[in-house]
Amino acid sequence: MIDRAHTETTLWRTAVSAFSYYPTKHVDEPGYTVGEDIEWCLEPLSEVDQAVLARLSDLVATAIVDPTAHRTELTKELERLADR
Repeated sequence: MIDRAHTETTLWRTAVSAFSYYPTKHVDEPGYTVGEDIEWCLEPLSEVDQAVLARLSDLVATAIVDPTAHRTELTKELERLADR
């Protein structure tokens, strides 16, 4: 089971990243990539299986870029992992 505090931190970090993301951010901040936000978001879950992290990485990425369409899926997956 994953510590609920870690999943909540991941969700909070994803929300912060989504709030500050915009499509041309890499132009305004040279060197910026969504990947650095994804790594930061998933840092609390570093001990999770690599296959699970890969799935979460995809969910976090889509939630950052389009939170309205993808936040529910990420939230449900994090809740599922915390309830194991």
